[in-house]
Amino acid sequence: MASLPQSPQPISPFFKTPPFTTKPLVFLNFQTRLTSRSLDVSVNLKKKKSVWLDPFDDGEDPNNEYGSLFADGKQEEDPRPPDNPDNPYGFLKFPMGYTVELASLPLKIRGDVRRCCCVVSGGVYENLLFFPTIQLLKDRYPGVQVDVLTTERGKQTYELNKNVRWANVYDPDDDWPEPAEYTDMIGLLKGRYYDMILSTKLAGLGHAAFLFMTTARDRVSYIYPNVNSAGAGLMLSETFTAENTNLSELGYKMYDQMEDWLGRPFRSVPRTPVLPLRVSVSRRLKEVVADKYRKAGVETGKFIVIHGIESDSKASMQSKGDSDSLLPLTKWAQISRSIKGFKPVYVIPHEKERENVEEFVGDDTSIVFITTPGQLAALINDSAGVIATNTAAIQLANARDKPSIGLFSSEEKAKLFVPDAEEKSNCVIVASKTGSLADIDVGTVKNAMQVFEGSLALV
Repeated sequence: MASLPQSPQPISPFFKTPPFTTKPLVFLNFQTRLTSRSLDVSVNLKKKKSVWLDPFDDGEDPNNEYGSLFADGKQEEDPRPPDNPDNPYGFLKFPMGYTVELASLPLKIRGDVRRCCCVVSGGVYENLLFFPTIQLLKDRYPGVQVDVLTTERGKQTYELNKNVRWANVYDPDDDWPEPAEYTDMIGLLKGRYYDMILSTKLAGLGHAAFLFMTTARDRVSYIYPNVNSAGAGLMLSETFTAENTNLSELGYKMYDQMEDWLGRPFRSVPRTPVLPLRVSVSRRLKEVVADKYRKAGVETGKFIVIHGIESDSKASMQSKGDSDSLLPLTKWAQISRSIKGFKPVYVIPHEKERENVEEFVGDDTSIVFITTPGQLAALINDSAGVIATNTAAIQLANARDKPSIGLFSSEEKAKLFVPDAEEKSNCVIVASKTGSLADIDVGTVKNAMQVFEGSLALV
């Protein structure tokens, strides 16, 4: 008798257990464990991490222990000279992550920085105020190579800074860059294998993606204080929320949050202090500028620099945080007539201003045409003092310890851009009482010229 066909065996399920566990999920943030974050409680209390920037950031691991393999203290400079002097990268010095012998995991855990790129937004004034941050990097990470990415006007500032290796022109404030220029710059930065990239531009998702594609280990940037910062924290290692949408309005301490994070204490390394602004003027710059002011009819140490005349030129070196920082020539003519014992030298940002100065001040006026911050610093260095509005000249005068009189539209602006003026004996601030720079009292400026009496005694 034929047997009936047997029923097929039931197919065993693919999953013996449910595909999704019922236990709560635990997110592991490997990046947070490997990068060196701040252990300073005071820094963490200042800033509250927004969960919307990076929902996977759990912060520092309190149970993480470091063995004897990871030495404490600052990183050491590379004692080896370049094997190939013609190659700026050296010979057989492979980038980080390709050879364990030269760039091992302890370097990453220790947070050592061998190459750092700084993306600085703004013009001459903003880049000049970034100098203390660069000096902080050199002090905190001995032997670090610092490169800068900034605008055309901003690049001119770095002829006054010996701590910068390369300065490249790229406008980070351009919201619609050329695709070819954008991709070329990403490739250039990626090929340099930076350990850290800093940015002073307020980052949204677009700028954060630009920093992310450089493949730098630590990506640090300011972010917008509003909804424009959404998603930026996912691509950045550390973020600083700006107080407003214009960082330049904070004045001299506009990079205070970034400097506080960079100088934070870390294990046995104490907090690194922020040094005041200093600039270095080369011999070549001094020779070029000396030839200029001698042709204008003045001698070294016997003239006062006048800077900040009203002009539409970009070479006026204003700050983006103070739009009312240029004074009409009618006021400058009254101020220059009050100068005794020295000859005023007017700095013009464009040749078209020469006729205006001669018309309002006089045909025998000493005029020097200067457009770069390096030449302006050299001129101030050879002068007896400076009378300037809120331009780069007042910061350069303080950096070179020259007597100066700063003219500001209000006392609030003066305290922001020259915060320690009261502690200095060679810096006097004159502020307008109406909030407009054009209404500044010439008599007050005349009384402040006593600051130049010390320079007169040295002549």
